[in-house]
Amino acid sequence: MRKASHWEDCQSLEQIPNIGPAVAADLRLLGIARPQDLRGRDAFVLYQQLCGITGQRHDPCVLDTFMAAVDFMRGAAPAPWWHYTPQRKALYGQLAG
Repeated sequence: MRKASHWEDCQSLEQIPNIGPAVAADLRLLGIARPQDLRGRDAFVLYQQLCGITGQRHDPCVLDTFMAAVDFMRGAAPAPWWHYTPQRKALYGQLAG
């Protein structure tokens, strides 16, 4: 599936840069059905909810990916999820991992 270059072009979660089938399934588990559902959401809260729903601590790169997706849906240019790692570490530390 072709990735969108702008948030307005997204029709499915998988069109958001960095979002593949597994992360799209995680987002759907959280009640995020369409890309627009990410607008105004807090990536850290989504990460905490995912950990709670699944009963396991997910790798912090999942938070990085959520941060990239939420930022993209706010209108930011597409960026690889790992560009958010320094920001995540500055905001939230190592998240025990």
